[in-house]
Amino acid sequence: MKFTKININIQSDLIKVLKEYEPLGMIVKKINENGGRALLVGGAVRDLVLGLPVKDLDIEVQNISLEELENILQTFGVVSLVGKSFGVLRLHGLDVDWSLPRKDSKGRKPEVIIDSHMSIEDAFSRRDLTINAMGIDLKTFELIDPFGGFNDLERGILRATDKDKFIEDPLRFYRVMQFISRFEMVPDEELNEICKNMDISKVSVERIEAEFEKLMLKSHMPSLGIRWLKDIGRLKEVLPEVGDIVGIPQDESWHPEGEVFEHTMQCLDAVALMDYPDDKQKLAAMYAVLCHDLGKVKTTEKIGGRWKSLGHSKEGEKLSKNLLRHITRNKDLMEAVRKLVKYHMSPTQFVASGSKLPAYKRLAKKLAPDVTLELLAKVALSDKQGRNPIKGAPLKKDFPFIKKFLDKAREAKVEKIPEPPVLLGRDLMDVVEPGPKMGELLKEAYELQIEQGISDKEKLKQMILDKL
Repeated sequence: MKFTKININIQSDLIKVLKEYEPLGMIVKKINENGGRALLVGGAVRDLVLGLPVKDLDIEVQNISLEELENILQTFGVVSLVGKSFGVLRLHGLDVDWSLPRKDSKGRKPEVIIDSHMSIEDAFSRRDLTINAMGIDLKTFELIDPFGGFNDLERGILRATDKDKFIEDPLRFYRVMQFISRFEMVPDEELNEICKNMDISKVSVERIEAEFEKLMLKSHMPSLGIRWLKDIGRLKEVLPEVGDIVGIPQDESWHPEGEVFEHTMQCLDAVALMDYPDDKQKLAAMYAVLCHDLGKVKTTEKIGGRWKSLGHSKEGEKLSKNLLRHITRNKDLMEAVRKLVKYHMSPTQFVASGSKLPAYKRLAKKLAPDVTLELLAKVALSDKQGRNPIKGAPLKKDFPFIKKFLDKAREAKVEKIPEPPVLLGRDLMDVVEPGPKMGELLKEAYELQIEQGISDKEKLKQMILDKL
């Protein structure tokens, strides 16, 4: 067992965190007065050591019963008994999970056994990786590190805390995947072997989705986790359509980075570093980039001595939905990704052909409400940045066509939302009843509005009436 004083800087950061969680300090003092011992455990300890922001606090309490812990917490407010059978309590108004040491029996329906006097080694051995199997005594500020997690963090190594316990929860496979990307760490040989062979067939889409979201939203190099899936031979099982693009050739004059998988991984890392108004848009862009060239599997052929993939955007539109079914049930996200994949080449094409403002307005309308021209531009930029002949990382430069595309979109005032229609259904109620005919007229009116730049409602209405 390793007990060491934590670094003074880590201790300072921890004290600041604890002050944000009042009355946590008084609760810890009360626990100690009643013979208990409060340990900060899990991801919070890991993130403190790494110098990352700490959000979720898990505190494991030793040497007192669950009832005693509940009584102590109740002196500070209302206690939620969520997860009481697992030894987990929450105090209303304090975003902290309070738990007691526990272990799970083996079998299809494991029984949870709570033991407040369990040894630290036994209590921490149920945690997936050594970097998550550390604790900090909240009274003495000692680091408790029975499995060498601190040293693994310093070396950038991911190791299973207990091989046998690791495989009992197949979700841990996906946690390794996203930790590789988030912390840019490398699994040791034993962990790779475990993950090569463990059964992950029973993990629900909802749980897979949560791990992929962490990979996409919390890492600077999301490609690392997906490259790892390929390296251990499980890419086609987890992401079949991405597995299919491995080895698909591209023309060197356009793609000096090589095959489609390498290009996609570079693009993914490029788009991950861009700024977004919210996680929803970032997630759509990330998944769109993952899917943007899936269609090349079906369209790549040699024409005139050069590799070409004519119509790959359209084919990719279909395949993106197939891929996303493996990792999400979010239909709005699927629709946003579908549109981004279908139109991901439009910014390049618009600038090259000198498209006029009406074309930008029409495209903004097609993308709405799931996607904006600004978001489409990010996907298009990543497509260009993912062409680094030095494999493993994208180009870090801007491309003038993106600025031209966005400048034109802003000139058309549709970079964030489409142009609102001048003529609405209520404006035609006096001449046509609601139904398909009205829909056709409104569609035609909107097209006239965009093409001719009409903003006068009465003028537009008269043009439509003339057609009637």
